[in-house]
Amino acid sequence: MEVKGAALLYTLATLSVTFAGFAALLLMLRQSAGASLSALDRFLARTIVGHFFWLAAGAIIPPVLGLYELPEPLIWKGSAVLFGLPMLAILLTYQRRRIAATGSSAPPRILIVFVGVGSLSLVAMIAAIFANFAYSATVYASAIAVNFITHCYAVVTALEVILSQQLDRTSKGG
Repeated sequence: MEVKGAALLYTLATLSVTFAGFAALLLMLRQSAGASLSALDRFLARTIVGHFFWLAAGAIIPPVLGLYELPEPLIWKGSAVLFGLPMLAILLTYQRRRIAATGSSAPPRILIVFVGVGSLSLVAMIAAIFANFAYSATVYASAIAVNFITHCYAVVTALEVILSQQLDRTSKGG
């Protein structure tokens, strides 16, 4: 049984894996050009790749559960728990993990958009699905899409930070 929104979920999974690879490739190119990787570079690379792969996994959970021919409400409730709760924990621990890995906190805009908006969308998704909202597939796909967008924002912001650090090092050393 194909679940509602499967095509969109597959597209989001594909985009997530593509962005994970793109981000990792950018850091490898930077390193091959002679720049050394800082603790922040390594943390951001690990985080970006890990988060995008988790988004891809979240996008394929409902179709996999659908193969078991479970009732549709159970598919979405199971998906909300299997994806939503771990993703929420990952987002809510981002600041602590970043400080532990790099010694510095994230910029406020990252905390607001990436952690705040991403977390709110997950809480709203879980609440709506467990409240038996009529459009569970829409709510689930929307939460994945919102988190994909907030992750893209975080990648662009991370690239700005990494590139500005490289420019600072270059201007001070040359």
